[in-house]
Amino acid sequence: MEIGLALLRLTTGLILAAHGAQKLFGWLGGPGLDGTGQFFETIGFLPGWRHALMAGVAETGGGLLLALGLFTPIGAALICSVMLVAVTVHMKNGFFAQNGGYEYAVVLGVAALTVAFTGPGSLSLDALLGNHLNGTFCGIAALFVGVLGGASSIIQRRRTSAQQAEIAN
Repeated sequence: MEIGLALLRLTTGLILAAHGAQKLFGWLGGPGLDGTGQFFETIGFLPGWRHALMAGVAETGGGLLLALGLFTPIGAALICSVMLVAVTVHMKNGFFAQNGGYEYAVVLGVAALTVAFTGPGSLSLDALLGNHLNGTFCGIAALFVGVLGGASSIIQRRRTSAQQAEIAN
């Protein structure tokens, strides 16, 4: 069981950290803050640079916390927050990722929350430091904070002129 939790944490966390590094630093073929910010503005997140920074920090920081098993509910809340926003962005494309849908964002968000509920396991920094941050309360707290964080970004999103034209038709 412990190896399974470590694999789940490491895979989910490092994938998200890498995705965030693409946004923040342009690493791994990513667009960096300027390119991500420009894209975010086209989908209604203004100012784009600020939203790109927030998403990049949430993905990178939350991913690293989850991968390390350090302050696990905080990492899960950050990931839940950014994945909730990703779901709303990709929702217009349907469910499946092959069509640009939101299925992958759901899987990453739920994986992170699963670790908040179960705990990071004994092969984690939380276990090494004696942090017993897991269980129903921590999972619900991570979900609640994640939804609040995601909702605050979603509320700030503005419809672009292209989106308004789609609604009018």
